[in-house]
Amino acid sequence: MTKIISICNQKGGVGKTTTTINLGVGLVGAGFRVLLIDADSQANLTTAMGFDPEEVTFGLPEVIDGIINEQEFVTTDAVLSHKEGVDILPSHIGLSNTEVRIFSAMNRERLLRTYLEKIKYEYDYILIDCMPSLGMMTINALTASDSVIIPCQPHYLSARGLEQLSHTIAKVKRYMNPDLRIEGILLTMVDNRGKFVKEISSLLRSQYGESINIYKSEIPLSVRAAESSAEGRSIYAHDKFGKVANAYKELTKEVIHGAENKRRKNKAENVR
Repeated sequence: MTKIISICNQKGGVGKTTTTINLGVGLVGAGFRVLLIDADSQANLTTAMGFDPEEVTFGLPEVIDGIINEQEFVTTDAVLSHKEGVDILPSHIGLSNTEVRIFSAMNRERLLRTYLEKIKYEYDYILIDCMPSLGMMTINALTASDSVIIPCQPHYLSARGLEQLSHTIAKVKRYMNPDLRIEGILLTMVDNRGKFVKEISSLLRSQYGESINIYKSEIPLSVRAAESSAEGRSIYAHDKFGKVANAYKELTKEVIHGAENKRRKNKAENVR
């Protein structure tokens, strides 16, 4: 059973792309087939994995445009392979124009879902790196997903933004994707040397912890993560035994454990 997860937060700079890459490579290391989707017109994921967005001639924008225009194409034509074992559906600046065209399309919230229905059985996990907004491309990602991981810095403004995102997810769940759920909140760029950071982390866990899973794994603040993106590879290839790599290893275990529990629950319900 393929699991589709959106990595989403309307606030930029919280580690969505870094999390998408390192969780994806971590899942490959655990023996799973993984596709990463760059659903951001800034194409940060494409760049961070070592591909030049200006050289991408067939990526997510062309896939969505093809579905809008009801064109036939080979579904895997847009997928690139990375040396660390993940596949990537890249993006480029043209996605901003595509998002405008989505507004007038039939079944506009389900365009990405239409594509993923054709290819998802080739993968165990599909991770979608969402843009830092709650526009139509993000709505498409949420409609296509089984769950959402929300990277969040332990800062006041990031904490405030969670409420708006939660409302958006609730609306998508109500009107377009009743099976959508929040997989968990992931604290990123954590620097526990400051008292304020500890206070915000505690506040988030006390405010949301009873209703939403907050991962035990916390991603520490480190320049190593930025260095790995600049080199077009994951933190595992750049600093295999560092604290960021270890944190993403633990996150990967939590995600796998959560997926296994969900599958067991679904199987038990089907038996009943």
